[in-house]
Amino acid sequence: MRILAISGSLREASYNTLLAHAAAALAPAGVEVEVYDGLGSLPLYDADLDGEDAPAPVRELRERIADADAVLFVTPEYNGSVPGVLKNAVDWASRPSRGGAALWGATAAVAGASTGQYGALWAQQDLRRVLGIAGARVVASELPVPRAADAFTDGRLRDPLLEQRLRDHLEALVAEAAPIAVAA
Repeated sequence: MRILAISGSLREASYNTLLAHAAAALAPAGVEVEVYDGLGSLPLYDADLDGEDAPAPVRELRERIADADAVLFVTPEYNGSVPGVLKNAVDWASRPSRGGAALWGATAAVAGASTGQYGALWAQQDLRRVLGIAGARVVASELPVPRAADAFTDGRLRDPLLEQRLRDHLEALVAEAAPIAVAA
């Protein structure tokens, strides 16, 4: 099974990108987590640019989502919600509307890290709603990582309990995606 992890941060030392890489390191046996790194190359959504000749970075994003068995979105929280760059990626992946979109019917989960005490919970809630409207099948659980500046050492999660919560979150995503992956 293949999971595509998309970090909603462009920052080089992003805690959310570290969390996506931690997911790759802690994935269940037989599960490959690939971290997407093309978020910064996506143009702002413009319906005039969309269609069969959509920009190459957009086509790549759509193909990578479509080729994955599930998608893990890892979001920071900017002003109490999802960062614009991540929302932009969701907008591109949700087109064309209905059945043909990469996100339509895709199994997805959300997680998030922030330096505050709530672990990007508001952003995760907003992202779950947006993904659902885009047609994704979103796993019910969330994974907040609060006080992210203290949560990582040398790129790894410090707290064994948080590592286990991430494993459990990934297992829930795999369990949700498995029946569809087998049927495909």
